[in-house]
Amino acid sequence: MKGLLLSLGLVALFALCAQSDIPVQPDFQDDKIVGKWYSLAVASNFDWYLPSKQYMKSCPTVITPTADGNLESVSTYPNLDRCEKTTMRYFKTDQPGRFHAKIIQIGTVDLNRIDTPDFPWADSGEDYDVRFVETNYEEYALMSMRKTKGPDVYTTVALLGRDKKLRPEVIAKFRNFSLELGIGEDNILILPQTDQCVTEA
Repeated sequence: MKGLLLSLGLVALFALCAQSDIPVQPDFQDDKIVGKWYSLAVASNFDWYLPSKQYMKSCPTVITPTADGNLESVSTYPNLDRCEKTTMRYFKTDQPGRFHAKIIQIGTVDLNRIDTPDFPWADSGEDYDVRFVETNYEEYALMSMRKTKGPDVYTTVALLGRDKKLRPEVIAKFRNFSLELGIGEDNILILPQTDQCVTEA
């Protein structure tokens, strides 16, 4: 029993250490990350993720600079027979490529003006810690998004591409990085392709 508890403790400690050491793209350049991307893969240990996983599809995401010098992303995704948009604001930190981020709008719902029980991934509390882990700006961007709620730490890894397809080695890089952060294989998803909502982005 003691051995089992020790093993579980070491696993938890490894996961926490891995999450605290998430890297950031060296010499990150905001102006090169802006523009249109496609969300191609996602991995997450958020409690809402598994029930939602079967409905998720690849979608366009447009990153733009804001008037105050930060960044904003708008993702357009299919929801039954209509297209929805989710807007996230990225606030710069002292470390280029690392942001404090907040989801500010889902569809027509302004999350700054309501409580968010229907949107558990966007609830109030600490902002998301978003990091551009690795990117070459012209092909792919590997991102991590972490949220701390009390003693719990939730992590999402996202892979963006300028085109809808990426080299197998980039997909492998995303998968291995997700596993290194302690996200299980069942929680890793290569998003199904769809033409729905692409022109609405």
